[in-house]
Amino acid sequence: MADPDLRDLDAFVAVARTRNFRRAAVEIRVSVSSLSQRLRDLEERLGVRLINRTTRSVALTEAGELLLSRVAPALRDVGDALDQVRGLREVASGRLRINAPPPAVDLVLTPMVGPFLSAYPQVDLEIVSESGFVDIVSAGYDAGVRYGEHLAQDMVAIPLSGPQHYVVVASPDYIARRGKPKHPKDLLEHDCIRARYSSGVMHDLEFEQAGQVVKVDPPAKLISTNMGLAMRAALDGVGIWATIDGYVGFALKSGALVSLMEDWCEPFPGPFLYYPSRRQVPPALRAFIDFVADWRKRELRGK
Repeated sequence: MADPDLRDLDAFVAVARTRNFRRAAVEIRVSVSSLSQRLRDLEERLGVRLINRTTRSVALTEAGELLLSRVAPALRDVGDALDQVRGLREVASGRLRINAPPPAVDLVLTPMVGPFLSAYPQVDLEIVSESGFVDIVSAGYDAGVRYGEHLAQDMVAIPLSGPQHYVVVASPDYIARRGKPKHPKDLLEHDCIRARYSSGVMHDLEFEQAGQVVKVDPPAKLISTNMGLAMRAALDGVGIWATIDGYVGFALKSGALVSLMEDWCEPFPGPFLYYPSRRQVPPALRAFIDFVADWRKRELRGK
């Protein structure tokens, strides 16, 4: 019997990585029925079961785990080599759709947009800013942006920026009236400016000092996901605001806002650009990935 071809192995790796036939089918651009048939053909050629599938789960057999460990790296190398060769003749063009949370758009992506579009004039860029989690494959995005703790394990991810910092700020007027909190739990006695996400969740504020993590749920004088409104409220003395330092740098320098509890505000990794597969990356997305890599190198040289 003939050996399996690369398409059969590619189908197997996609299912093994995603543990989901529908997502794997979307990723390699075939129907679910065609994908299932390819896997059946592969198992018949090899004479061994590779995947156990039920209505609720997909799991690899011992043979499947062995095949994945040996084949997946080889397929990535083949795919990368073919992509590099195709890249010699492909011109980055068409629409590139990216989904990202507002802080990543405001503080990381915004400075990149003009230079990127200038470097790749045949690319049309669409960036959708929203705080809710989105399945970028089913929603038709080429890539997404998320912070590390929210990344799916089956995605390829590259850093978009260096570490970021949370800061806790308030206006001098608010501090004169209410005093300065020194410990995260002191915030329970203060008015705060908070955000509720599209899911309806208002996450606790989390602080860390020397490995000690403290979470608090202080009262919210104002709830808003609009950064402009939150900034205006903080400047007007409405309450204490915990946000990313990029939003308030100018206000801290001018003295319009004061930084609080700095010893409880440790840096955290910046956002990542993520996408479904290293194989068959569209030219516009490949151009953006390369642009981000060059941008990060210039950032690091400038520090």
